[in-house]
Amino acid sequence: MADIEIVDVKKEKDEQVILGHAAFIKTVEDLYEAVYSSVPGVQFGIAFSEASGDRLIRTEGNNKELISKAADLLMKLSAGHTFAIFFKNAYPINILNSVKALPEVSRIYCATGNPLKVVILKDQQGNSVIGVIDGMSPLGVEDESKKKERKDLIRKLGYKL
Repeated sequence: MADIEIVDVKKEKDEQVILGHAAFIKTVEDLYEAVYSSVPGVQFGIAFSEASGDRLIRTEGNNKELISKAADLLMKLSAGHTFAIFFKNAYPINILNSVKALPEVSRIYCATGNPLKVVILKDQQGNSVIGVIDGMSPLGVEDESKKKERKDLIRKLGYKL
């Protein structure tokens, strides 16, 4: 018999999270290199859960608080081959392609700055991430003024000309 549990991700408003699935002992070091080389000045913490062998949560990063948050989340999820990256001073769009390009990364569950909950399936063998609740439900469809607002913001942030 399996149970479903929802885990609330504790993070500050200025923090971003990438949650994914990967499989190899060098994953945590490769993730470190991918994040560190993507954005100058990024502050981050990474944790990766092994699913065999020592079955430890491996950590890396350049910010002790963010490393601790990533490790704490993975202890709560208790799902093998899962990784979490908590970071500041960058957006997911700035580092996501570098993370996805790693050969051992098989899935990205989310990359977000929104309030986040992780849906896990608990079984006697172990746990598995089965989905995420990323942000809130939509309230409607944008009108022309909201469309203009969106386009203006993207250009103000420098993502479009």
